[in-house]
Amino acid sequence: MPDGSPAWTLIDTGVASSLTRGIWEQVAAEFMRGWPVRQVIVTHFHPDHIGLADWLCRRFDAPLRMTRTEWLLARMLSLDSSDEIAEAGRRFYGAMGLDDEMLAALTVRGNAYARGVPMVPATFDRLADGITLRIGDREWTIITSGGHSPEHACLYSAEDGVLIAGDMVLPRISPNVSVWPAEPFADPLAEFLGGLARLRTLRADTLVLPSHGSPFSSLLGRIDELTHHHAERLNEAVGFCGEGPRTIAEITRLMFNRALDTHQMSFAAGEALAHLNHLERQGRLVRQRREDGVWLFNRS
Repeated sequence: MPDGSPAWTLIDTGVASSLTRGIWEQVAAEFMRGWPVRQVIVTHFHPDHIGLADWLCRRFDAPLRMTRTEWLLARMLSLDSSDEIAEAGRRFYGAMGLDDEMLAALTVRGNAYARGVPMVPATFDRLADGITLRIGDREWTIITSGGHSPEHACLYSAEDGVLIAGDMVLPRISPNVSVWPAEPFADPLAEFLGGLARLRTLRADTLVLPSHGSPFSSLLGRIDELTHHHAERLNEAVGFCGEGPRTIAEITRLMFNRALDTHQMSFAAGEALAHLNHLERQGRLVRQRREDGVWLFNRS
């Protein structure tokens, strides 16, 4: 705090649920010592990171801090009750060549986002790439990247070699990099790989504090693994399409060779399309549309 008294900074919130609120109340009662909350920082707009932001800001009378693009998306999606979201989803998933049962399951959900994020604060303090925050006795630099989300924010302490990574670098799983109905021709994979290249310039001994999984210190090795993973996926997709024109649904099932429920299919199909769009931008694949509106990809 400006007067030197102790205060908390909260980073990410969890989804909006009574269970998560109960956990925060327990944390406040057992660990926060009655100190005020100086700020609530959100790394990106996904429900498990911003769902309780409005409640926490009200509960502790604290401002929300996040990047502008992430706040705009969260605010818009939480308030959108129009039929246009469902219609955009029908066009998007319909062009993938999914079977009727899966297509119906994916398009009946409407605005699922608002269920996990019922409200986003109407005002926020903007975080931007390169700005520095003082939290406690540490200086933290904001590092932003697209790919997993449009303007994801990491916090980096150069002096201590600590990275609060959000979802940009996770120890065990690959962060989801997907194309979504609002921007069907996007290339989030290029943004994600560019973000990894920026993080590669950090100290080799950086301690990574991820949003999912345990802390780890092999940042450069993990970046190498993630980069290699996507290179393999890209080569797989080219190989699949070399056998003849493929729908996105076909590529998805070949990439993710297991049974997928509706939730998993939305992420898997979005990730498959992210690789296909990237390959199209590189000139390694070409896209065409069948008479029924389904997209086909073939090796160029």
